[in-house]
Amino acid sequence: MNKNKYLRLFLTAAVCAGASVVSAVYAQSNYPAKPMRMVISLAPGGGVDTSGRMLGQRFTDAWGQTVVSENRPGAGGTIATELVARAAPDGYTLLMTSAGHAITPAMYKLSFDPIKDFAPISLFVLSPSVLVVHPSVPVKTVKELVAFSRARPKEILFSSSGNGSGQHLAMELLNRMAGIELVHVPYKGTAPSITDIVGGRISVTAASSISTLPHVRTGRLRALAVCAAKRSTSVPDLPTVAEAGIPGFAVDQWYALFAPAGTPRDIVMKLQGEIAKMVADAPTRERLLSMGLDPVGSAPDEFAAYVKSETVKWGKLVREAGIKAN
Repeated sequence: MNKNKYLRLFLTAAVCAGASVVSAVYAQSNYPAKPMRMVISLAPGGGVDTSGRMLGQRFTDAWGQTVVSENRPGAGGTIATELVARAAPDGYTLLMTSAGHAITPAMYKLSFDPIKDFAPISLFVLSPSVLVVHPSVPVKTVKELVAFSRARPKEILFSSSGNGSGQHLAMELLNRMAGIELVHVPYKGTAPSITDIVGGRISVTAASSISTLPHVRTGRLRALAVCAAKRSTSVPDLPTVAEAGIPGFAVDQWYALFAPAGTPRDIVMKLQGEIAKMVADAPTRERLLSMGLDPVGSAPDEFAAYVKSETVKWGKLVREAGIKAN
């Protein structure tokens, strides 16, 4: 083959490669250029679903592209998570999920890596769990609950939305840190868990403010404290469990957005930037706070570090407590 032919082949390959790069850059700068898919890890009607649909509507309003929300509940959120892990990393398939993302690695045998197979975009909101009791339980503070429970080991029932759920782990952490023996009663979802504590068949639980505060306001439940690391903006007068007598106790429930690993950085930043604008918008903040949600809108790198720390924390508790999936 002569030198001119080599040169023609080289130039053709270079032009093709250059065209591919230009095409990719254009696709990213023009993002989104088609409808997007929001896969939601939990059932319709809950906090994750509500938050995901709010984000989807925001993206639609900002960019003029439809965001199709698709609930894929089951197996602790891993059905939705696996689907997105296998999706093309082009920003058109996103995952809206909860703090369970950091719990499932210790609970299930997974075919994907919840850390390596995802590009964290932003922690959208915190949904502080509220420690509540049925009004028939004669306690008004965390310290009184601890004393009441110590006098009745293995007699006081607590509910959760299922084995390994955020509610379950929050209460197991309370057991371990307070030296008490509350008995776990798992349910298939938050709604039936709350129904039975409101009905007096369960004494205590720790569930999202969205689920608990409406009942607290009507007197059907009594709130003792929030489980988060700091007080909730939505209920600022309610102390944290740590402030109320168990130093170091902190359980953050959160709803967040992920993309598949390999999603271009500029697409990740565009998505995060719109979330940051959203949580800074005064009417939106008021709406979130009225729902018991604390707006965050964290940067991708900050959120990635947080997810890793949460995964270590909950993995340790799951192993030590011997918690198994349903």
